[in-house]
Amino acid sequence: MSSESHDAQPSDGVAQPTGDEVARPPRNDIEPAEPIENPGLPEHLPRPTDVDPKLEKRAERQVAGMFTAAIILTIGFCVAYFTIPKDAVIFGWFSLNLALGLTLGGALFLIGIGAIQWAKKLMKDHEIIEMRHPARSSDDDREAALGVLDEGVAESGFGRRPLIRRSLIGAVAILGLPAIVMLRDLGPLPGNKLFHTVWRKGMRVVNDVSGIPLRPSDIEVGQLVNAQPAVFFETDSHGHAVFHGTELLQAKAKASVIAVRIRPDDIKPRKGQANWDVDGIMVYSKICTHVGCPISLWEQQTHHLLCPCHQTTYDLADGGKVIFGPGKRPLPQLPLAVDSDGYLIATSDFHEPVGPSFPEVNQHRD
Repeated sequence: MSSESHDAQPSDGVAQPTGDEVARPPRNDIEPAEPIENPGLPEHLPRPTDVDPKLEKRAERQVAGMFTAAIILTIGFCVAYFTIPKDAVIFGWFSLNLALGLTLGGALFLIGIGAIQWAKKLMKDHEIIEMRHPARSSDDDREAALGVLDEGVAESGFGRRPLIRRSLIGAVAILGLPAIVMLRDLGPLPGNKLFHTVWRKGMRVVNDVSGIPLRPSDIEVGQLVNAQPAVFFETDSHGHAVFHGTELLQAKAKASVIAVRIRPDDIKPRKGQANWDVDGIMVYSKICTHVGCPISLWEQQTHHLLCPCHQTTYDLADGGKVIFGPGKRPLPQLPLAVDSDGYLIATSDFHEPVGPSFPEVNQHRD
């Protein structure tokens, strides 16, 4: 037999660890070294305002000046809102919207810049190290946080700098004034304006585009003409339009009408409206009583008028009655007559509200 010795091998053929491998510690017990050495905090250098009382006072006046300027701009916002006309354009470019944007935006900008200047030049300047911690702080940490907050209030100088404190409080408090002023756009309440339009007794019915007054002979049987009250084309003593801009659009939204001509034998007027047509010519509101869409889809043979938005269908030969769709009220009709020059005129305003329904629609109007 050979005297040479061999390491015993297990019957399954798996190698056993050597003595060195057994002595080696597991990898998870090794603490990795820091990849980058902690440089620490740089040496703290005082700011000019920390060592020079004059610079500190000047910075305080600068911050208070910004807050005071913010107060002035906020007041300017309110003044511009009430004094500059909505449609006015000054110097060819300056308008109400620009004035409101510049004043309110400038006030907010100055408050922000003032707060930054205050923090950079006057509040305590020192570095703070915050260690990471679990998402939920312990009760001790929460108490410490409140202590830090109190310390921050003390270090900011809010209590011992009355000039900054008062100007900041004034600048922030007065910002509520534009909000109150802009609430004016939500009112005043409409009162009885929803019950009336610009139509008046004796006002002529004119073509929507040209403004030419309409005669009965201008409208043929089966024809539909888009029309307006003549006042929209009138001018004042200075040659300016009586209605213009936003006011004109708002008035048109209620006063726009359509004139149609139907054979008199086909007309079935509503109660109290027997004499509101002129030789079969009737004028109805152009505004749908459902949600206020303008209507002019006219079917000559059936005398039906269709709203393009939700297909409410009105029978103009039957007093504007709704025969299909979501609309609930008949289309308001304008009473007509002919003046001494042979032009179509209104004998009054509409006797019922035009446009979309509202809760008080059936109440008596003044």
